Amino acid sequence: MMSPTWKQRLWRMIGPTLLIVALWQITAWGVTNLRGVPFPTPLVTLQRLMELFANQPLAGYSLYHHIAVSLTRWLDAFALATLCGISYGLLSSRWNGLHTLTAPIPQLLLLIPGLAWIPVAILIFGIGEGATRFMIAMTAFAPIALATINGIKGVNIHYIRAAQMLGATPTTLFFQVLLPSALPALISGLRIGLGNSWRVLVAAEMVVGTGSGLGFSIIEARWSLDYPSALACVVIICLIGLILEYGLIRPLEKRTLERWMVQRRSNDV
Repeated sequence: MMSPTWKQRLWRMIGPTLLIVALWQITAWGVTNLRGVPFPTPLVTLQRLMELFANQPLAGYSLYHHIAVSLTRWLDAFALATLCGISYGLLSSRWNGLHTLTAPIPQLLLLIPGLAWIPVAILIFGIGEGATRFMIAMTAFAPIALATINGIKGVNIHYIRAAQMLGATPTTLFFQVLLPSALPALISGLRIGLGNSWRVLVAAEMVVGTGSGLGFSIIEARWSLDYPSALACVVIICLIGLILEYGLIRPLEKRTLERWMVQRRSNDV
């Protein structure tokens, strides 16, 4: 198969963006003309975004403050969910009794929409930071835990037997065979948890009333009819999500898969 030319790669990058901008512009024209309601066009939103980047205040703070607050909340809760999810997955894979007792729990958590945790979060933590972080962590925990369990259980039995024949201790077997073999599945779980938790963060900031953050800025802009600012925040949310996906998760997944495939080929040989 021939590799794509630079023109094809460039078109793959800008083509979807141009399509989204065109649909956005058509929607703005349609809503403005048919309903008589001013709908911010891409150009108006871009102008407002530039004003916000120039430190014009939004909901009492700068855009940089809202971005930093949202990222801090998300990173804290996502790190906690990652630690708990991987730890539970490793322990559940190691001890069958724990797996038998708790196996349905992550599956059930995976079926619960993130926003369904709002009343539980408010009852436990009240209004504020704790409720937001709780919702993020609960949403991200299940896919990470399940990916860890499935990754370890999917390890080729021949690798385990070969390591045991070479005298590997249970600890060596666990950290040098089972855990590296589970990395591709684990990274896929991290990707799902990242997307789910990022969406829940924005929604939680809208509902729980944190006083700052991108989600809070959107809901405040709605009350003040500052829709260009609301759409500017949506653009920022999309850009941050793309940076996390293409700048962190995908390169990590690609590097892990390439390294794992090389190791598998060398082991097979």
